Amino acid sequence: MTIDEHQDWLVDFYKGRDWYRFSPMNRLVFLSEEIGELSRAVRTIELNGRDHPGDKTLTEDERLDNLKEELADCFDQLLIICKQYGIRYSELSDYSKNKLKKRFKTK
Repeated sequence: MTIDEHQDWLVDFYKGRDWYRFSPMNRLVFLSEEIGELSRAVRTIELNGRDHPGDKTLTEDERLDNLKEELADCFDQLLIICKQYGIRYSELSDYSKNKLKKRFKTK
């Protein structure tokens, strides 16, 4: 599945759950929550666990799976924000590349 196909599928899924109605400003709140969960996942990998009495010890595979889950959650929020502003996510890679090449004068 391409990024654009996933974006289309995700929008349909969100509309079916009545989640698409939330504004981009609300989406940023959701994204902030997901970034916090991503931060915890990275910390768990980097520090080999959280050293918190309420947490079970995760295997390396479980920690990596949690990282993928949280990255996907962040990515999905960005995909929805893009769609709400009429932006195809696939456009952003070229935009980023061109901006960096111009800023740092590279080929």
